[in-house]
Formats: sequence, C-alpha cells, structure tokens
Amino acid sequence: MERRTIEPRPGWQRTVEEQGLIYPLTRHPDGSLRPYWDESAHYVFSLPEVEALEEVVEELHRMCLAAAEHIVAEDRLADLGITDPRVADAVTEAWRRRAELPSLYGRFDLRHDGTGPAKLLEYNADTPTSLVEAAGPQWFWMEERFPGADQWNSLHERLVDAWRKQARLLPPGSPLYFAHSAADELGEDLMTVGYLKETAEQAGLDTSWIAMEEIGWDRLSNRFVDKRLRFIRSCFKLYPWEWLTTDRFAPHVLDTLDNGGGTGTTLWIEPAWKMLLSNKALLAVLWELYPGHPNLLPAYLDGPRELAATRGYVAKPLLGREGAGVTVHEPGADPVVRDEPCCYQELAPLPSFDGNRVVLGAWVVDGESAGLGIRESAGLVTDEYARFLPHVIL
Repeated sequence: MERRTIEPRPGWQRTVEEQGLIYPLTRHPDGSLRPYWDESAHYVFSLPEVEALEEVVEELHRMCLAAAEHIVAEDRLADLGITDPRVADAVTEAWRRRAELPSLYGRFDLRHDGTGPAKLLEYNADTPTSLVEAAGPQWFWMEERFPGADQWNSLHERLVDAWRKQARLLPPGSPLYFAHSAADELGEDLMTVGYLKETAEQAGLDTSWIAMEEIGWDRLSNRFVDKRLRFIRSCFKLYPWEWLTTDRFAPHVLDTLDNGGGTGTTLWIEPAWKMLLSNKALLAVLWELYPGHPNLLPAYLDGPRELAATRGYVAKPLLGREGAGVTVHEPGADPVVRDEPCCYQELAPLPSFDGNRVVLGAWVVDGESAGLGIRESAGLVTDEYARFLPHVIL
C-alpha cells in the first residue's frame, strides 16, 4: 500500500460530474471550495494485498452476522438502544425471516497502513454512501491513467447481479421505489439513490422515484402511497431505520411492515434487521464474541475500562454518520463516561501518508466483498470534509 502523487487530468471536474459524481467539490467552513474527488494522488496496492483484504472483509461480514444472531438469541437489543417493544419485535422478525427479505450492500471502514492486520472501525450496513465514486469515476480514472491495470472494484456488476438475484423477493406487479430525503443539501443521498436505481433498472426491475417527504399516507386503505396515490409496495430508502421508526409516521411503518412472508403492505430495503449491524454497539459485541481477534479493536459499552490508561479510546455514539459526536481520548486522560449511550473503542489513530489520515471503505454486496473506496482527512476523525482518492492494483 503506497500513496503516490500524480497530475490531475485536464477538466477532471467536468469528467467526474458527467460520470455521476455531482459534488466533486466540498464547501469548507471558511467558505472555500476544495476537491472532494482528489486525483492529485492515488493509492497503489499489490494483488496479494488486495486478496488478503478481501478475505478479511468476508470474514468480518460472517462475524457480524454471527453477532447479530447472538444479539437476537440472547435478547440484547436494549444494548443497541432498541427498547421500543414494537421496534424490537420488527427487528427480530426481520432477522428470522432474512432469507425472504432483499438486502443489498454495506461498507466496512477499516484502519490499514499496509503493514499488519486491518482493523475494523465500524460497519455502515444500513445507509452507506460514497458508493458512486467508488463504483464509477475511480474505475474510469484507472482506465484512462493506467490502461491495462486492475482495481479492487466489481461494485457495478455485483449490484446489478444482486438486484437480479433478489427480484423474486419483491412484491409482483408494482415498481420498486427509490427514496432519499430532500433535506440532503449536498446531493450525496440523491446521487447514491439515483445510481442504485440505475443498477436495478439494468437488472430488469421496474422502478420509480420519490423523496421520503413526498411519501403519503392513505387513511382509507391504510397504506403508503406516492403523489399519484399509487400504493408503495416496496421501497429502497436511503433513510436510517432509527429515523423511520421514530418520526411521526413510525406507527404506520410498523403497522404495514412487510417483514417477509407477505404479511404487510410495504417492504423496505435495507430490511429492519440491518439495525443490528449499523449500530456501534456491534463493535462491543464482536469483541465479546471474538476477544483478541486480529482484525478487531477492544470495545466496550459500559465505559473505556483499561483503554483509558493504556492505549486511549474513541467514544462513538451508537448511531450517527460522518463522524458526528465522536470524541478522541488520549491514553492517560481521566476516563469519561458520556451521558448518551456510546461504544468505547480502543484508539487506533488513522495511518498518516504524507500528513493525510486515510481510511479504507471496503464494500460488501449481497454478502460478498465487492470493492474499495479510500477517503483522506486532516484529522483523526473522518468527517464530511474528507476527500476521496482513487486506487489501482499494480
């Protein structure tokens, strides 16, 4: 694993915009616009490195599924903050019927510097983004800059295959809706949902488009409907389950939830059991089940324990995106147990390449390793100001 600088292509911004990356620049707090898509450098891997990382990702995915089974079997959903009995029942039923429910993708965030085992930082299994840039623009960048080379990237093909394979699980005779929140000002969610809609269409599915805020409730039929009052029988939503089960329509969501077996009226993708994997408490459960595993970091739910005095720790809210609410505590500092439920994970500073802190985003599609996206940041927490850099296998 090596970071190399390279001259950006002339007109790179227009190029990646035409390839679907609609926000190649990020506005920073000082008002400046800086590249989000950053092709002034790239990362180089060897094939053996990538093959080893693929094995790690698939093992981690299997371990996460085993942890989910443990959480359900031992009735530990309260450890994840899932205390509403109706929500807990929905998650449990979805897990037990998971073979009947479409489930598409997820992204592991890994700490790796090319020397030693990769370490799991978290699993984004419900609403992961940074998909478009990983699947498309970085592939086209490689073909242009390194013709004949390779890349850890079978995302597009695997997404189309996953939709094709799981089409049988969708309600017949109605389109699959794709929904994002109109509150997303950046356009990242819109872009991600639009791309996934395209992959579903390439798989032969009938699709439609809607914003979450445009989904209506028909009081006569007790069903969710679109703007033309058509029933919404299935919907891919880039909208976290913790919002879906707590906003003002949450009772209707639970009343009409198709959780496998055709028992409700609306089937949501990702399914409700993804709440077991998209929660930072999963990290602590994994450490309980696989203590000392080379690809895990020590993590606890009741406080930092020995981490405060030894290696330091990171306190992560159980739910959140883009590093929101994450605090870093150096070793030797007085331990702090926060009021809100958190996971306390050993501090493993992101590796620095030429002063850039890097995190690997390893994708899983339909349960299998599918690709890599790399983000860099200036600090220890990868936030909304991170940059995306392409990679190549040489």
